[in-house]
Amino acid sequence: MTTISNAMPPTRGMIGLTVRAAERFGVQALIACGALLIVVPLLLTLYLSVFDEKLILFPPRGYTLTWYPAILPNFGDAIVTSLELGAAAVVGSLLLGVPAGIGLARHRFRGRGAISTLLLAPLTVPGIALGLSVYVGLVAIDERFGSAVTGSMAGLVLAHIMLTTPWVVRLCLASLTNHEHAAEEAAASLGAGPLRVIWRVTLPAMRSGIIAAALFAFIFSFENLELALFLTSPGVTTLPVAVLQYLEYHIDPLVSAVAVAQIVAVAALLLVLDRFVRLGEVVQ
Repeated sequence: MTTISNAMPPTRGMIGLTVRAAERFGVQALIACGALLIVVPLLLTLYLSVFDEKLILFPPRGYTLTWYPAILPNFGDAIVTSLELGAAAVVGSLLLGVPAGIGLARHRFRGRGAISTLLLAPLTVPGIALGLSVYVGLVAIDERFGSAVTGSMAGLVLAHIMLTTPWVVRLCLASLTNHEHAAEEAAASLGAGPLRVIWRVTLPAMRSGIIAAALFAFIFSFENLELALFLTSPGVTTLPVAVLQYLEYHIDPLVSAVAVAQIVAVAALLLVLDRFVRLGEVVQ
């Protein structure tokens, strides 16, 4: 009996080691599957962008980089429109979202929960439904006041500000999570007014969050298709809509080249910003 009882603990230890090894293998397998799901489509897009074919055929007869110089002649105007729209959306959403984030993070007042839910509501609505709702609302405004907001750049900017402001609010709230309120209280106790405290203490503490919010807002605005489908007009066409219209009549690697160029531009911007402002420190 003594021999059997002495032999049992090592057996349980072996089972425990086996279970832990299986858990580690399972986690690593899930990580590998997730990485493949992300990387493989990107690699395929890059591969398609160098096909020397007017139609996408496999295997290609050769490879070329001529699709990349063709991006600006085909989509130059749409790219400029998307850049202008994204910049306007960033400015508007920062002007609204940063003060809202500070107020929600630093003050307790009646209706705070309702206001927070309202500000974040656009994130929970499907894009098509949101685009249709905005379109109907702008048409109603045009009929009521005789304006021409629908299909204009102003209408697009207002819609994109509504769409990007929740991202700004959320990231500003996150940036203040790990920032102690004591520094602001100390500044106030030394005679600094509320606006001076915000300008000299709160906003510097939020710098990474504000820059991350501006980046997210710009990317989200630049890549948005649902709102643009309802609100663009022949004179105001964004890049996603132009790409969709191009695909109606062409099946060639040019769209893949556009996608690769966007990925490279966004990745480079992220690396540069992270080098100087440490975007990874923002709690999400």
